[in-house]
Amino acid sequence: MGVSPQAKYLAQIILVGAQVVGRAFMRALRQEFAASRAAADARGRSERPQSAAASRIIGISLQEAQQILNVSNLNPEEIQKNYDHLFKVNDKSVGGSFYLQSKVVRAKERLDEELRIQAKDEKEKGWKAET
Repeated sequence: MGVSPQAKYLAQIILVGAQVVGRAFMRALRQEFAASRAAADARGRSERPQSAAASRIIGISLQEAQQILNVSNLNPEEIQKNYDHLFKVNDKSVGGSFYLQSKVVRAKERLDEELRIQAKDEKEKGWKAET
């Protein structure tokens, strides 16, 4: 009792189709990894090493933090004013979103860290100028 020729052909067609789809999926996955790596490298080059490290630790880039808090430069007063407003508006007790409120907090943390890095850099430049 053998297997019919049609069943063999059908099995071969299914096997070849699965191989083609598998290869296409792996190729697309490799391309996505390469694109992701290139984007991460480009993002790392655009920021100073300490700033890039802060972005990775906090999980938000400097540009994204500036967009969330709607600030174009690192002015501590403007950052605090926008933070206070957005934090109150997104408070859950007044019908706001906890998710958005947490994004506002992370953005403020990221901008505060950038201000700290800038102050440290300026302090180091001052020491080097004195020597």
